Amino acid sequence: MSEKIQKILANAGVGSRRQVETWIQEGRITVNGRLATIGERITYHDKICIDKREVKLIKSHQQKSRVLLYHKPEGEMCTRHDPEGRPTIFDRLPLIRNSRWICVGRLDFNTSGLLLITNDGKLAHHLMHPSSQIEREYAVRVRGAVTPQVMDKLRTGIQLDDGLAHFDQLVDAGGQGANHWYHVIVKEGRNRLVRRLWEALGFTVSRLIRIRFGPVYLPSGLRRGRHVELGDEDIAALMQLAE
Repeated sequence: MSEKIQKILANAGVGSRRQVETWIQEGRITVNGRLATIGERITYHDKICIDKREVKLIKSHQQKSRVLLYHKPEGEMCTRHDPEGRPTIFDRLPLIRNSRWICVGRLDFNTSGLLLITNDGKLAHHLMHPSSQIEREYAVRVRGAVTPQVMDKLRTGIQLDDGLAHFDQLVDAGGQGANHWYHVIVKEGRNRLVRRLWEALGFTVSRLIRIRFGPVYLPSGLRRGRHVELGDEDIAALMQLAE
């Protein structure tokens, strides 16, 4: 049975569907020796190469889904390669046979905290899809005096350049002096959303840490730059959430 090339390669853990489409547009993928096209249908018997290297296609039901919880430090990129030579999260991840690690969303260069990484392209796709509405919780340190009126604006909504946005939850987490901590929850994966909401009202974010993604929390004892592999129960909870 044939399926779209983006779906098969994502299920094989090669990359997200969006990444696969980009590689096809760049002419990096071939099917049985010819250039691939977006949306074409292939089978698991076809010979697929990326950058002239053959990809081992594994049906999703034969592949064990694995999920890593990585504690990303500040100063690392979430891309596989950085043109400026900056370190990436993939430099620290374990090797995986006949598959590839895929980030479930990203954290920007100056943001630290919880990052989920999986070999299951279908799971990654559903967790990242805007319709999933999965809660992402952050601890954020803000410089400046935040009044109740400001907090109300952040909860009700602020117009950004890509549309209206708001915090689904905003809680004062304490602190002294010019810097104060807050815990915020958003259900969108828009680029730099937490920072942009604060900056839209003139505040500077001095620290930003993701502490939760859906049902998964950042373990207090997990050092930055280290990872743990989630157990079957946690993976099942993520799959249920993705559905």
